[in-house]
Amino acid sequence: MKNSENIIVGISIGDLNGIGGEIVLKTFEDARMLDFCTPVIFASAKTMTFLKTHFNSEINFNGLNDIKQVIIGKVNVFNCWNEPVKIDFGKEDLKIGEYAIKSLQAATKALKDGDVDVLITAPINKHSIQSESFKFPGHTDYLAQELGGESLMFMVTDTLKVGLLTDHVPVKDVSSHITPERIQQKINTVYKTLKQDFNIQRPKIAVLGINPHNGDNGVIGNEDDIVLRPTLLKIKETGKLVFGPYAADSFFGSSNYKNFDAIIASYHDQGLIPFKTLSFGKGVNFTAGLNKIRTSPDHGTAFEIAGKGVAEENSFKEAVFTALEVFKNRTEYQELTSNTLRKAPKSERR
Repeated sequence: MKNSENIIVGISIGDLNGIGGEIVLKTFEDARMLDFCTPVIFASAKTMTFLKTHFNSEINFNGLNDIKQVIIGKVNVFNCWNEPVKIDFGKEDLKIGEYAIKSLQAATKALKDGDVDVLITAPINKHSIQSESFKFPGHTDYLAQELGGESLMFMVTDTLKVGLLTDHVPVKDVSSHITPERIQQKINTVYKTLKQDFNIQRPKIAVLGINPHNGDNGVIGNEDDIVLRPTLLKIKETGKLVFGPYAADSFFGSSNYKNFDAIIASYHDQGLIPFKTLSFGKGVNFTAGLNKIRTSPDHGTAFEIAGKGVAEENSFKEAVFTALEVFKNRTEYQELTSNTLRKAPKSERR
């Protein structure tokens, strides 16, 4: 297993007109961070020098043209481009979106190739990244295609973990996306990630209902009774500790969430509004289910404060620590699983 600072953290710079560059600088101005990992920022030395000057940062960079030349214990910058970039803080700009994608694609390639161990993505603007060659609604869908596995948006803190049955889906289409197959797949993904990535050996999972009051016996909708409830019963029969559906309106306010290791919400706002209310600035967006590890802060580009030097780096820093924790837990889990299989009789390895 790798030791602390030898874990190489790839960082995609996100939308340069937002707060991404600022929170990355602030995170690694704390020299103690280099005791835990070695960062590689995917941007350009020229761009990062501009940001360093603008924010009066004292950070020092090691510029790279070859990803194999990373220096452990330094803040590395891999040059994804060499030309000057016009940064106009707070503005939506399709050209800046192109640089965000260049950074993301280079960082993802390095992750796939094993040149970095984990990926932290700074916030992007979902509109300015769209092009003929990039038609994904955000990071998660792109990374699911590139990295393989069954992706799931999983918002996490030490004490609260919320997954989603559907993520960036219009509200009018939510119920049509929630099928028995999707429910089983998402619950299996949460169950596996709690065990291998967060070292929770007997996960206890709550599932929130689709309709208000779980449909009130069909008065407000029948999806909970016809689709969700029977599927949860089948999953429970396999031995998983899965409970619900719970009425979403009172679940968090009653503190019932504290009785579970994870909560699965039916749609984006049902899960993320309470999560961000309870933990904004401390939460982390972890893409569970992928073959590689990716995290990001729990906020967006924050154009309204970009360039002003007032952005808080706490969530980005937590994203780094979460990625490191998951990397170590997953490595230990895989080693343990591998050793168990090697020791088992051949008849049990199938």
